Amino acid sequence: MSLSIKSSDECRWDIASLGEVMLRLDPGEGRIHTSRSFHVWEGGGEYNVARGLRRCFRMRGAVVTAICDNPVGRLLEDCMLQGGLDLDYVQWKKFDGIGRDCRVGLNFTERGYGVRAAVGCSDRGLSAASQMKPGDVDWDALFGRDGVRWFHTGGIFAGLSETTSEVVLEAVKAARKYGTVVSYDLNYRPSLWKSIGGQERAREVNRAIAPYVDVMIGNEEDFQASLGLEIEGATEDFAHIDQNAYQRMIRKAVQEFGFKAAATTLRVARTATFNDWAAMLYYEDAFYDSISLPDLEIMDRVGGGDSFASGLIYGFLSGKGPQYAVNCGCAHGALAMTTPGDTSTASLAEVEKVMKGGTARVDR
Repeated sequence: MSLSIKSSDECRWDIASLGEVMLRLDPGEGRIHTSRSFHVWEGGGEYNVARGLRRCFRMRGAVVTAICDNPVGRLLEDCMLQGGLDLDYVQWKKFDGIGRDCRVGLNFTERGYGVRAAVGCSDRGLSAASQMKPGDVDWDALFGRDGVRWFHTGGIFAGLSETTSEVVLEAVKAARKYGTVVSYDLNYRPSLWKSIGGQERAREVNRAIAPYVDVMIGNEEDFQASLGLEIEGATEDFAHIDQNAYQRMIRKAVQEFGFKAAATTLRVARTATFNDWAAMLYYEDAFYDSISLPDLEIMDRVGGGDSFASGLIYGFLSGKGPQYAVNCGCAHGALAMTTPGDTSTASLAEVEKVMKGGTARVDR
């Protein structure tokens, strides 16, 4: 089955995303527990995708989320304004004075180096976004009145609380009603699901959402952990995967849930600094392998998968075909990992240079 994408002249937005946006506190080259200063960025699994489409690929975009209305929330807003997404669908929640009822989520992340892996430590309980519930968002206004070509959300937001998964279901059903393409990144995070039912609950939630998804995105572990789809011969750490076994798993997923496309990043983390990086796309009963970037040097791996999704979606929105889409996603994800922060600073020209095998010789 092919994707049916609305034309840009009948929609206000090319992309809209639903998810929590947090402040990321980055100790740079140091460690969280010894740092005395942090760089501050905004980021979130679903938000990063729409931001990349806006900043790198110049797509029109909006974000749907909730933020606590206090100075910390307004700092987050200031970061988001630089990202360029429209904030009409941001809900500002009243601050109770100390964060007992509402706060801004924080994400402390170490980049890692060599044999020291990247480390993330979230502090996001009681965040405004985690308390979103069905009925909070006027989906008829977003998808019907404004019009959206592509809607993106994912398993991070679905796993924030008992109610956010219900918001996701409400959103994807509304998007389907108005003919908007839906993509979903499984993004399995054990820490998110730990206190609300663990992996069993994650599978229950994601399997309920999956039938409403047109383009399912995830790495090798995500499909197994979130949907219960086993990959024959995969090692416990997913350091080696038989691509034929992986393709059989994707075909099974497509048959069971009706996805029109499925995509995955293929990463082997040899060290925190050197990763083998590539991707694969299933579309219209065929598989497409991306360009391959072995021994890719990593500065900050966080957000690489989100930037892959941005490039992939741009390929489809721009009508450039599946091979371009998977190559664009792979190149954009690689470039995003060469700079600090969750989000991309790349340009389309830089992405297409990597896609063509361009070198890193200085541009003057």
